[in-house]
Amino acid sequence: MRLTSRVVFGAIFVACAVLIALAIYMQETMALIPCPMCILQRYAFVAIGAVALLGALHGPKGALGTRIYAVLLILFALVGAGTSIRHSYVQHYPPVGGSCSVELEFLVNAFPLGEALPRIFAGSGDCSQVDWKMLGLSIPEWALVWFLGFIALATWYAFVRKTRS
Repeated sequence: MRLTSRVVFGAIFVACAVLIALAIYMQETMALIPCPMCILQRYAFVAIGAVALLGALHGPKGALGTRIYAVLLILFALVGAGTSIRHSYVQHYPPVGGSCSVELEFLVNAFPLGEALPRIFAGSGDCSQVDWKMLGLSIPEWALVWFLGFIALATWYAFVRKTRS
């Protein structure tokens, strides 16, 4: 099978949709309450998925279109990866109060949408608490793996791979 932009972006969209569905399942069925940084990571996955869906529907044939979608995807994945790294750090080195209110204040002040972001923070969980692990990795560490995977795939497909003439 030929690896087209539709296939690559479609696979990224499906992966993001599955990850969001898994997050909702964990929240509703396993009663894992998301913290503000978890919510930010979810929004990063939604943004990546939206860009990937647009890329899959558009199916750019030229390098320029593919690279535009890839750069947007990479930018959202970098934001998500940064949040995941900070979240993992807070889990490994919890603040004295055990809360992420300082992290929330930092995130709200660091983004230009500082007044809109508090509305999206529906989670109330403690950012430093580790409620679930798989293969020794916590949820933000797994999110980081996915963000890095999306960055690697988008970079490889748009900038590294050799196209056949």
